[in-house]
Amino acid sequence: MAWGILFLAGLLEVGWAIGLKYTEGFTRLWPSIGTAASMAASVWLLAVAMKSLPVGTAYSVWVGVGAVGTVILGIVLFKEPATVARMASVMLIIAGIVGLKLSTPS
Repeated sequence: MAWGILFLAGLLEVGWAIGLKYTEGFTRLWPSIGTAASMAASVWLLAVAMKSLPVGTAYSVWVGVGAVGTVILGIVLFKEPATVARMASVMLIIAGIVGLKLSTPS
């Protein structure tokens, strides 16, 4: 259960990271409200997951899921480059997430 909550927290991190782009420096009301809500929910779910997962593992996975999702959405939504080096780096982050999952007792 904690891993599912942690993954959801990571997805919400993607939401607020992408949301920051749409807030235009927090000058747009509704995107700013949505981004702030996503931030709060993401951190709250991270805290819930940390009740039963090690802090280092939980935080690293949360950041990793957020980073991978943000890179992918940046490519899709904002036409950021999908170079071989970027994709290889994303794969390394995914490998790290999987490694942490496999090596952490749940």
